[in-house]
Amino acid sequence: MIEWTGLSPDEARQFLANKDKSKRDKRMSLKEAVQKFVKDGDNVGIAGFVNARQPVAIVHEIIRQGRKDLTLSFQSAGLAPEYLAGAMALDESKNSIKRMEFAYFAHEAFGISPLLRYLAENNKVELEDWSNYNMSARFKAASIGLPFIPCRSPLGSDMLQTNRAKVIECPFTGRPIMLLPASHPNVALVHVQEADIYGNCRIQGPLFTCPEIAMASAHTIVTCDRLIEHDDMTRYPNRVSIPFFSVDAVIEVPYGAYPGNSNGLYYFDEKHTAEFRGACEKLRKGDPAPLQDYYDTYIFGVENTTEFINKLPLSQIQYIQKIEPGIRLDAGYTVLG
Repeated sequence: MIEWTGLSPDEARQFLANKDKSKRDKRMSLKEAVQKFVKDGDNVGIAGFVNARQPVAIVHEIIRQGRKDLTLSFQSAGLAPEYLAGAMALDESKNSIKRMEFAYFAHEAFGISPLLRYLAENNKVELEDWSNYNMSARFKAASIGLPFIPCRSPLGSDMLQTNRAKVIECPFTGRPIMLLPASHPNVALVHVQEADIYGNCRIQGPLFTCPEIAMASAHTIVTCDRLIEHDDMTRYPNRVSIPFFSVDAVIEVPYGAYPGNSNGLYYFDEKHTAEFRGACEKLRKGDPAPLQDYYDTYIFGVENTTEFINKLPLSQIQYIQKIEPGIRLDAGYTVLG
C-alpha cells in the first residue's frame, strides 16, 4: 500500500463530504488564517507557477509563526519554497521542511534555487521528483475524487526511480500505462488577483494548477490583490476560476505575490529577487549573515505585507506596475496600458 503524505483519498472524501460548503463571509486576517489552517507536519500545496502568483504573503506569515516538518507539494515554484527553505536554513528549530513532492524548483531567468541545492546536498529533505504534467495530473485526480490517474508521461524515462508511480498493463490496450497517486494537501496556499468575501476567485492570465490544488486540498487559504463585490464577480460567471466552496479563508493583500508577478497588476521585481536570491546563494556557500539580515528586515521586522512593501523605494513599485499591462476584466479584456 502506498504511504499517503497528505490526506488519503478515503480521508479526503470523508472530510470533503462533511465540510461546511455554505456561502458565508470568509474574510479573516492572515495571522488568523495561518494559525487556524496551517499545522506542524502538514502537506502544504503551493499554487502559482515558478515566480508567478506565488503565495508569498502567506508564506511570510507561516515563517513568522513558525511551522515544522512540512511537506511541500507543487508543480513548479520558486519564491514560496525558497522563502520556506531559507527560514529552515537559518533556524531549523522554528521552521523546517521534511519533504518536497514537485517537478521544478528554481527561478527561471534568475537562476536555479540555491537553497534547493543546499537542502539536497546536505541531505536535509526528502525529495520526490515528478514531471510538470505528472504533478498537475496528481492534483487533477484529487480534485475530481479519484485515488489515481492513468498517464503515459513519462514512461521511457528514469522518472519512475524517483517517485511512487506504478506501471501496469492497461486492461483495454494491453500496453504499459503509468498510474499517478492523487495528491491531497492538508492546506493549499493560493494568490489570485480578485476574490469576493465568499471565496470565489478570478484569476487573470494563466490558471496554472491553482483551481486543481484548491479543489484537492482539505483547506485553502486565498490572498487576493483586491477584494471585489460579489455582484461584480458573478457578472462574468465563466471567469470564476476557483469556486467559493473550496476556499476557507480570504485575505485582501495587495502585492501578496511580490516580488513575483501578478498578471495585469505588477511584474516581477528583478532587483529585489536578485537581492533575495543572492543572499540565499551566500548562505549556501557558508555565509548566512546576508540572508539573516534580509529576513530580519523584510519578514521578522514587519507585521504584514504592507510594512514589507513600505520598506521598498516607491520608484521600484511604480516601475513594476508600469511595465505590467493592466486588463479590465469587466470591460471585455480592454488593455489599459
